[in-house]
Amino acid sequence: MTKHSNKKSRFVILISGRGSNMQKIVETCKNENWSADISAVISNNPRASGLDWAKDNNINSISLDSSSYSDRDKFDSDLSSEIDKYSPDYILLAGFMRILGHSFVKKYYGKLINIHPSLLPAFPGLNTHSNAIASGVRIHGCTVHFVSPELDSGPIIAQGYTNVFTHDTVKTLAERVLMVEHKVLPSVAHWLTLGEVTLNNDNKAIILNDHNGLFYL
Repeated sequence: MTKHSNKKSRFVILISGRGSNMQKIVETCKNENWSADISAVISNNPRASGLDWAKDNNINSISLDSSSYSDRDKFDSDLSSEIDKYSPDYILLAGFMRILGHSFVKKYYGKLINIHPSLLPAFPGLNTHSNAIASGVRIHGCTVHFVSPELDSGPIIAQGYTNVFTHDTVKTLAERVLMVEHKVLPSVAHWLTLGEVTLNNDNKAIILNDHNGLFYL
């Protein structure tokens, strides 16, 4: 059901680099006056420029250097401890370049949202743009989905797409897909604040109020 409470939705956003998707969410949230609180931005890369941007915008910014952890479960545990300080309704993976363990994902299942730079189930994992060009597809894009223990296979909430042209390089295609991401992820985040995204008993994502889960650039 659509949420009618005055309670603000609390988000924690995970990044690994400049966090352009994170920035777009924060800016759109402010400009459109969402009932939401971006409680913290956390990065596994202490040199991520997105942390500085978050700090400059008065958002709690935390770094956990994943390269200093020899134990993957320990990193996940410490990350979970940081997240839990903010009691978020949702955790958004916005360019978070680290695979999270099964226990972590199961703990937050239904709250953990990722954006992946391909039209899943096509091209899971890395090198999506080069794989798209090499395969000869004419359409490419991004997918926002609930995170499941299986990599890049959770229930799909929304997708955005763009054409692939014969003259495209990995760089030009990546830039255009990023523009699509900047439309899709903030839209999904807004739907979440309205209580208009849910999982049914078959673990399929349901979007209420007839929102269109497909975007084109």
